[in-house]
Amino acid sequence: MSDTILKPGTRPDNPCFSSGPCAKRPGWSPAALEDALTGRSHRSAPGKAKLKAVIERSKALLGIPDDYRLGIVPASDTGAVEMALWSLLGARGVDLFTWESFGAGWVSDTLKQLKLEDARVFDAPYGELPDFAQWDTKRDTVFTWNGTTSGVRVTDGSWIPDDREGLTICDATSAVFAMDLPWQKLDVVTWSWQKVMGGEAAHGMIALSPRAVERLQTYSPPWPMPKIFRLTKGSDLIEGIFRGETINTPSMIAVEDALDGLTWAEGLGGLKALMGRSEDNLAAIAGWVDQSDWAGFLAENPAQRSSTSVCLKITDPWFVSLDASVQSTVPKKIDALLDSEGASFDINGYRDAPPGLRIWAGATVETSDLEALFPWLDWAYATVKAELANAA
Repeated sequence: MSDTILKPGTRPDNPCFSSGPCAKRPGWSPAALEDALTGRSHRSAPGKAKLKAVIERSKALLGIPDDYRLGIVPASDTGAVEMALWSLLGARGVDLFTWESFGAGWVSDTLKQLKLEDARVFDAPYGELPDFAQWDTKRDTVFTWNGTTSGVRVTDGSWIPDDREGLTICDATSAVFAMDLPWQKLDVVTWSWQKVMGGEAAHGMIALSPRAVERLQTYSPPWPMPKIFRLTKGSDLIEGIFRGETINTPSMIAVEDALDGLTWAEGLGGLKALMGRSEDNLAAIAGWVDQSDWAGFLAENPAQRSSTSVCLKITDPWFVSLDASVQSTVPKKIDALLDSEGASFDINGYRDAPPGLRIWAGATVETSDLEALFPWLDWAYATVKAELANAA
């Protein structure tokens, strides 16, 4: 690629490629929220009916087993994961797998906040997966399904036996609605509205297997339990959480937006259609990367590459030769330049990840917008490279 390249003439129709909150569904406008139950209590009959509809329609769309509980909880996916950790851990030893920042956060909370002594940590660098075979199935395990900040996903659930003794606790926030999860192998699954479906933030969802419910009913953690994390009252499950009777006050505008996203997904053809759109987007990015002389996937194993939060590294020998402090500025400059042109928003890599770009490719993103983005990426990289080379 030449150091000078003409500015592309066509921009993406929707330049929103943020990995959270994510792009709204195609055709979305504020008119989709006209039926929001504003000014009404979420505990009114119509309020609870809308919340219950989010639960029931999500469960049906995702194919969650009938005997699993699904509830809406506070504080997005973070709140849902913390609820699981605080409520369920401590009954057995726990094995924690981490390969990016969010998984590292759950490790930190388990060790430093809950202060569990019988905890083992298995980690891998950005771009790789740890060895799940190290898990002792008599112990609980905590892991992310899709590394949102590394672009690396778990390929399947074959490493999880059906006769396990411990619970599997899975943060699946950028995988649910985009990847085929083996629900029967997962005892706790969490996600947020702001990710794959492009919903508004602040609310999370938690799915519990019968085994997880049994743990809740028979085990009381030794630490004080904040109200926002409580799933039980005494030894009884708080069933209202799984009927739309939320712990705190939800935004009914966000609820309406979640319902709109579900309606869109159902109209597409359901989960398989959503997955297909994400995989098509990943294939488009892979095609561009194959032709690029400066960009590559952070995840080198194709089977492990995320189809939602696609993380790219810069492979150009010129970039590799730069001092680390200068390297870190290049993706920021690319992101800012494209933002100023209205060609893309929010594609700088995560702050804890190696310097690179992160492009959301979930189902709400049109492949045509990605195809329009690629020439802009080439232009921005060439522009930033020339600027830094001339300044040296």
